[in-house]
Amino acid sequence: MTAKLEKTLKREIVIDEQPYTVAVSPEGVKLTKKGFRLGTEVSWKSMLGQAGGDAGASADAGAGGGMMGGAS
Repeated sequence: MTAKLEKTLKREIVIDEQPYTVAVSPEGVKLTKKGFRLGTEVSWKSMLGQAGGDAGASADAGAGGGMMGGAS
């Protein structure tokens, strides 16, 4: 069983030896260089829109991999 995402979760990730903060919230995902406020934000709705036509079928087809690494 999965828990509802009701508040922001923040984690640190290192990309090319640079630390970044990943924030996952009910609104979407934000990637920010550590120590900065501005970053790249993507809403959940825009991610579904990028999947094209039938978002549900696309999400089911990619459940084993993709950006989230199989977080199903």
